[in-house]
Amino acid sequence: MQFGTDGVRGVANAELTVEFATALGRAAARVLGGTRLLIGRDTRRSGTMLEAALAAGACAEGVDVELLGVVPTPAVAILSALDGHPSAMISASHNPFADNGIKLFAPGGFKLSDAVQHELEAEVARLRSTPAPHDVPTGARVGAIHHVEGSATARYEATVLDALEGRNLDGLVVVLDCANGSNSDVAPEVFRRAGAQVTVIGDRPNGININEATGSTHPERLQAEVVRLGADVGFAYDGDADRVLAVDASGALVDGDHLIAVCARDLNERGRLTKSTVVVTVMSNLGFRQGMQRAGIEVLETQVGDRYVFEEIERAGLSLGGEQSGHLIFRDIVTTGDGLLSSLIVADVMRRSERTLAELAGEAMQRIPQVLRNVRLSRRPSDLNERIAPAIDAAQAELGDAGRVLIRPSGTEPLVRVMVEAPTSEAADRIAGDLCRAIEAAAD
Repeated sequence: MQFGTDGVRGVANAELTVEFATALGRAAARVLGGTRLLIGRDTRRSGTMLEAALAAGACAEGVDVELLGVVPTPAVAILSALDGHPSAMISASHNPFADNGIKLFAPGGFKLSDAVQHELEAEVARLRSTPAPHDVPTGARVGAIHHVEGSATARYEATVLDALEGRNLDGLVVVLDCANGSNSDVAPEVFRRAGAQVTVIGDRPNGININEATGSTHPERLQAEVVRLGADVGFAYDGDADRVLAVDASGALVDGDHLIAVCARDLNERGRLTKSTVVVTVMSNLGFRQGMQRAGIEVLETQVGDRYVFEEIERAGLSLGGEQSGHLIFRDIVTTGDGLLSSLIVADVMRRSERTLAELAGEAMQRIPQVLRNVRLSRRPSDLNERIAPAIDAAQAELGDAGRVLIRPSGTEPLVRVMVEAPTSEAADRIAGDLCRAIEAAAD
């Protein structure tokens, strides 16, 4: 298996095997170094199996392992930062339950660079092709496994609650959809400790129902529940709880662009948005950029992937960035997207401002109609970009400053992704259709 932008991922026990996980545990010990490896997991049935294999590999290299149990991905990153140890999260995020994955963090809670991932891939390949072990540790030098589940969760909860700086959410009525995943216990506890009145759905994980018709990829149930209860706000997490989408009191979905915009404006008004700048990906809506311009906030862009957002935050020395999909990175607190932290901060903005989420989101930005299409190709000519350049130029000329075109080949599938933003949905749909046809013709 090869590393993607967020570790390795595949069908558990078929693509992501015990043998691979054991080899990866060994490789992580060798490449990342340190005397301890922290391991967390989500609620998938295959999680404990892969946890055991990954831990065994690390112990075989003389590294002690701390098992964090079921925790959100950002909890693993935060504990890695607090303790200075490398760490791993076993999760396939928003994927179906049969899939699983392993993402690794360097000491300090940082996602791995491409160079380190390539080094890990090479080490795994060497380990799996060489049956005879190298000079392995024995006796007292063999690593040991320690269970630290309860204390790990408590430390993460305390870190997240510290973001309120002593304030509370008294009087706020909140619905949480935990996707039957990593936030099923943690998120309700944190919001209740903060003083909110909490109703929870998607908090009955059984190993096979993670992300099933629930969570950030299926927010319909949350939308209905917020309206039924007359709640102030709802938050939907994904399986490993590193992203969040929100629902306002009317049941309308509020995506990551709006949440970033709300938080950026609030931080900037309080003098806490470093350099009055925020980082987003090329997929963020044009309306976000326009809203930030009105607020006097500069926008930096990266390619798609929260890892790239974080790298740009670090490079520029900034404090906030994120993705339309709901990854929000508050760099002053954590090194990765954190759905629970983000939702708590949004709720805090609502409480302090005494404004509804609909009001805050509407003031922060007005979404431009956006159409996303995928064009599946049997082959992708190497000069495809040149072939479709006239069609792209014509579309952008028609739109001018009122819209935007983005053509992006998929890195994992034989797809070309087409994104068009225009003043009206009809125009966006028409131009996207024209571009899809141009791509298909160019690939013939």
